[in-house]
Amino acid sequence: MAKVNFTVGRVNGHSCPADKPQAFLWDSGASGLGLRATAAGTRSYIFQGKLNGATVRVTIGSPKDWGIDDARDEARRLQRLIDAGKDPREEAADQRAAVAARKAEAERKDVTFADAWSAYLIDLEAKPSPKTKRRRSPQYIEDHHKLAAPGGAEKKRGKGPTSQGPLHALMSTKLSDMTGDAIAAWMEDEVAQRPTSVAYAYRIFKAFAGWCEGQAKFQRLLPDDCYSSPKVTALLPSVKTPEGDCLEREQLPAWFKAVRALPNPVAAAYLQGLLITGPRREELAELRWENVDLLWNKIKLRDKVEGSRFIPLTPYFRSLLLELKRYNDMPPSAKQLQRLVDDGKPWQPSPWVFPSDASESGHIEEPRFAHECALKEAGLPRVTLQGLRRSFGTLAEWVFVPAGVVAQIQGHKPSALAEKHYRRRHIDLLREWHTRIEAWMLERAGIDFKPEQAQLDSPALQ
Repeated sequence: MAKVNFTVGRVNGHSCPADKPQAFLWDSGASGLGLRATAAGTRSYIFQGKLNGATVRVTIGSPKDWGIDDARDEARRLQRLIDAGKDPREEAADQRAAVAARKAEAERKDVTFADAWSAYLIDLEAKPSPKTKRRRSPQYIEDHHKLAAPGGAEKKRGKGPTSQGPLHALMSTKLSDMTGDAIAAWMEDEVAQRPTSVAYAYRIFKAFAGWCEGQAKFQRLLPDDCYSSPKVTALLPSVKTPEGDCLEREQLPAWFKAVRALPNPVAAAYLQGLLITGPRREELAELRWENVDLLWNKIKLRDKVEGSRFIPLTPYFRSLLLELKRYNDMPPSAKQLQRLVDDGKPWQPSPWVFPSDASESGHIEEPRFAHECALKEAGLPRVTLQGLRRSFGTLAEWVFVPAGVVAQIQGHKPSALAEKHYRRRHIDLLREWHTRIEAWMLERAGIDFKPEQAQLDSPALQ
């Protein structure tokens, strides 16, 4: 192929004949440098060489952007690559990939806590817990939303706006900026006002940080000391059981009287169930009628350790559930039934043992208000719902119940080798002890209850 010395005039004057798709002009000043003109009228410098017997052609750029000397330097650089056995096209692709990777990493480092938190919540809702192999409870998911909520919304219960969640202050912070110092500064501002909430938020944040390390998009963005820095752990409030968060034997009469007098029978039965059976609050709140066996007197509860467990249905608590079932199965008036049909919502009994029209889930979710009202009416000190679960285990000692029986009813992990491997108590043995616990509570509360009457009320026997 003929070569000419590239000049400005020759470059500007080169064009493609009308009968050809493209035409080339080759430079004598640099090996492989050419000028290509197309039928469309575009011109560009190119480099052409031989690598392993194959032709390699690379576009350098337009004469508008490249001077002749610059194009020659680029052609020489490309020729040196070929001389070294490298394909210039692969080098260009590697450079583009490197640029894209740097850009992606820069964008990744701009990810905020809000971005990762949103993805975390989606993952929590969609996937089961790796520990329990079950879906997270609605209450657990709701806790996460509340911790990061901006606040200011109208309260569903009570008056005034909701408070801002403790994690909301971190929302705009980049993950890469969430150092131990940054987290310590956040905790210092929050811990003085709401230490318990901050302690819970810290545990949730710690779980979130572990999840981020398992996600390629967020991996290695959070600094290593974001939650383990001594500055952070020094500020972490100690979460202790509230002093006196347990009912005493002498308080049972006043407590039962106030709870049984609550205007809401669902809340009254639920609170008594927490004390009499000792479950976790969500386990009892999510109880369905399909898991209540009124014939063989047992209940199947969701269990965070084993997935599910059976506990006895004691006589008095059974009578409370029978009353709730009677209300639940009772259809509304004919006028209300017609109104529901017109609205496209035909009536049917609730699947929940403790239903609630005010909650999105359909079951009771916030019984604390009713319990606080009962405590105030009874003149008793504050006892949390967890305190009722604690009270069951504590008061059971008055009946000298084996600790393993109480632990199995409450869904605690076995605490000894024998309990873990050599004790398999059937429901009838648990029922024997559980009925004693309930009878003792009712006796101390001054409640005249006849278990044999509750058996006669059984729908199965009728």
